[in-house]
Amino acid sequence: MSRFRQRAVLTGCVLAAVLAAAGLFVTDYGIAPELWLTGLALGFLVLLAALDPWLHRKRAAGLATDDNLDAATNALANALHAQWNEECRARGLHDNLLDVHWSALQGGHGDGGPGHSDAVVRAFQRSPRLVFLGEPGAGKSTTAMLLTMGLLDRRADGPVPFLLPLSTWDPNAEDVRTWMTRRLYEDHPALRNTELYGSYAGDLLVEQRRVFPVLDGLDQIPAERRADALDRINRAFPGAHPLVLTSRTDEFAEAGVPVQGAQVVQLQPLDHEEVAGYLRAVSDPVTAARWEPIFLHLRDEPDGRLAEALSTPLSLWLAGIVYGYGEPSELLDRGRFPDRRAVEDHLVDRLVSSAFGDRGIAHQARASQVWPRDKATRWLAFLAVAMRRRGVLELGWWELRRSVGAVWLALLGAVVLGAIGGLGVAWLMAYASTPKLAPVTGLAAGLAVAVAALHASGNNRVPKPRLGVWRSLLVVSGVLGTAAGLVFGALYGLSAGLVVGLGIAVAVALRFTLASTAELSHPSSPQWTMTQDRIAVWTGSLVLAVVFGAAAGLVFGPTQSGMVGLGLASGLMLGFTLSVLHLRWWWFTVARIWLALRGKLPWELMVFLEDARKLGVLRQAGAAYQFRHALVQDRLAGARPSEVKSDA
Repeated sequence: MSRFRQRAVLTGCVLAAVLAAAGLFVTDYGIAPELWLTGLALGFLVLLAALDPWLHRKRAAGLATDDNLDAATNALANALHAQWNEECRARGLHDNLLDVHWSALQGGHGDGGPGHSDAVVRAFQRSPRLVFLGEPGAGKSTTAMLLTMGLLDRRADGPVPFLLPLSTWDPNAEDVRTWMTRRLYEDHPALRNTELYGSYAGDLLVEQRRVFPVLDGLDQIPAERRADALDRINRAFPGAHPLVLTSRTDEFAEAGVPVQGAQVVQLQPLDHEEVAGYLRAVSDPVTAARWEPIFLHLRDEPDGRLAEALSTPLSLWLAGIVYGYGEPSELLDRGRFPDRRAVEDHLVDRLVSSAFGDRGIAHQARASQVWPRDKATRWLAFLAVAMRRRGVLELGWWELRRSVGAVWLALLGAVVLGAIGGLGVAWLMAYASTPKLAPVTGLAAGLAVAVAALHASGNNRVPKPRLGVWRSLLVVSGVLGTAAGLVFGALYGLSAGLVVGLGIAVAVALRFTLASTAELSHPSSPQWTMTQDRIAVWTGSLVLAVVFGAAAGLVFGPTQSGMVGLGLASGLMLGFTLSVLHLRWWWFTVARIWLALRGKLPWELMVFLEDARKLGVLRQAGAAYQFRHALVQDRLAGARPSEVKSDA
């Protein structure tokens, strides 16, 4: 739905609710409530008919045209550019970048040096199929992100780079192009906007190769599936089709399947001069002086365990962060740090522990609050274990439900929603002309809501666009509103039927409109995707509250004490249950509250995750979070096994 139509429908829904409530007062001027509400309902349906995208079949029902796809491609490029530009800024990659060095293993020659994203973009322009290999922490993911950012900066036309972590793909479950399409819809739900982009825009962007994959982390796919994964990637993106892949060196070699036509390059370790130059650049004069014993040691032992540990961009960045206010000479203690692994583990542990519990660091990072160090570490460890158990590196807020047993979560969510919906209906009906029916009506409504919630609990994926009458704003709203109106009209009179029918039609129209995202160019983020769900919940709840308040006043009379307020409260409860049924936000909320009650996670989970990103422990990848590096996740997942037991 276009922005204009979306705003027009939202305005019409609000006006319908307000005018329905105004029916309480116009009766004083001799206007019958039934006449007023009938005219209002017909006027609302006429508005929907004028704005219904489905009725404009040439634009809404057909497959996306070339013009649709051109618009979608450009908007997607803008959204990704804003997203990765913000992430580069958050990670401090616009400043103090290390030089990129690599050597060609196959199909090309080495490159690198100042410019960073310029260097990798030049390499891609020479060979649009690249494989970046390196050791853990060598900068493969950062290189892939800088390449994506550099290509988006310079894009005038052509395909859009789409950076994806391979840890979210199961080669046994879906084709690589199917997975890529699904991720497009998940990260950019506005691609479902059939009026702006036509039907199946995301599918066609992949099918027509208007986007190309930047696949990060082949090593995160289980070893027994890597060869098959590479074979599927070769078949899905053959020949000269642009493709970028990153992997750890040994894991790529063990797979034994070459990437067709690709230039394979090996990221090189940093030498002691680059290490010293970087640490001096990110330190103040006092801190830089503390590093001098380390620099002398690196010159004396350029192949030693400390030089090896600091030879990767990740470890070097960690060292700069950890010892911004500390004493780095402790790294010279061979007893405490006998090898590279000991140094890396120490730096990761210090990153997590030093990020929390310090007011000065929290203020400098602009975190919302100072989180207790022990609790923050325990919460992160719980998330790391849950992610390791599922074999993923991405933490999508909607996936939190998987940290609670599926059956238990479904029952808990269904019971709570059923109780809210049933209570709302029973409370209102208790003051109707037939109060004896209130318990039966409330129980029936509660059971209906609970069954619907159980059904919705099994669907955790973002739906693809649907064609046909189910995309009709007018038909769906009109049919459901009429059905509800007939039932309530038969039980409680024409006025009640008209108000309730209009209320259901307004709620359905709101649900349709708010689910039809009009902003593809908006950068994807965890906060933004969750905000869309919350807006849908509370807008629908408030509109139904106004409508049911009006219904209570019209049916029982504005002079009867408390009826309008009761209608507002009952409508708010019923509107809430109807709004959240199919939204991921509800199941996230149920899981979050349950885990917070058990002390596994904080109550303000999203605030905590965003602060952890600002403090450098997490990073953002589209609509999800990731740990700053797999080494951080692995260390947290294994550091405190007694504190991070399964919650299933």
